[in-house]
Amino acid sequence: MTAFSGQARRPSLILAMITITTVLAAAPALAQDFPNRPIKLIVGPSPDVFSRIIAEHLQQAWGQPVVVEPRPGAGGKLAAAAVAGAEPDGHTLLFATPTYTLNAAMKLASYDLVKEFEPVSIVGLISYALVVHPSVPARSVAELVALAKARPGGLNCASAGIGTVPHLACETLNKSAGVNVVHVPYRDVNAAMMGTVGGTVQMFVAVSTVARAQILSGTVRGLAVTTAQRSTLLADLPTMVESGYPDFVMPGWGGFLAPAHTPKEIVQKLNDEMRRAVLKPDVQQRLLTVGMETPPACAPAQVRDFIRGDVARWTQLVEAVGLEKLREGSTAQ
Repeated sequence: MTAFSGQARRPSLILAMITITTVLAAAPALAQDFPNRPIKLIVGPSPDVFSRIIAEHLQQAWGQPVVVEPRPGAGGKLAAAAVAGAEPDGHTLLFATPTYTLNAAMKLASYDLVKEFEPVSIVGLISYALVVHPSVPARSVAELVALAKARPGGLNCASAGIGTVPHLACETLNKSAGVNVVHVPYRDVNAAMMGTVGGTVQMFVAVSTVARAQILSGTVRGLAVTTAQRSTLLADLPTMVESGYPDFVMPGWGGFLAPAHTPKEIVQKLNDEMRRAVLKPDVQQRLLTVGMETPPACAPAQVRDFIRGDVARWTQLVEAVGLEKLREGSTAQ
């Protein structure tokens, strides 16, 4: 190598070093300037009230409009596609729930939660409750299982549709308890609950807020919750684990995802502010009122692990019940 060739390479090396330094310096600047326009929270097939509570806090904290945009169609596919294809700058987020991880487990998803999204935050945990119509004599899960064994095919269980959490709960009960409860899909949660309240079906696994209102009014009887620990909303009800079914754990949750390649500094800024939101007593109370309990704080990397774990857990349950069986169903009511 000549002295001249060494000198010729030096400007290129210097230019590369300047470029790297500029990129590294720009990342914190991006987070510092974020947000610089309205933020959009896209909600799929779930209530938008959770996102609205978080949106109010973000708007107050940052002085930028935070818009909640419902896109409930296609089992979450429309909402997921809208966010996955958005500019990865933190201004468009997806409100994710078990719908997305369950879709992945049932091979119904048109997206990859790990590859197409950056995990931001888990803002709440949601419990489900197994309830029965008052005409059902069972006052515990054990008594319900005994009744179902005595009357094979004589009891039925509502769901909010094929492939939903309540549907998987029905089939998991059949598999784990060795019973034959007939699945009856309805068009949505409210219709399924009304079917149970009216006695058209004998049982339903409902979101705890929906279940609690009916339990308090005496129109249904609560037997257990599906979370690993007891629910604050229904503290008197045992868990399915306590009731003798250690693998019957189906927690709900709500959290936010950003498009893949969103800068880590922006993701962390979103995580920090959402963490501050759920630590506020008034926000916690508002979330609890609509059925969401405050989870332990977690960093974006922990959110990624949580989502991977949720997909794995649903996959295990789906495989235990049988994918084809879960995809079968009668006409919705």
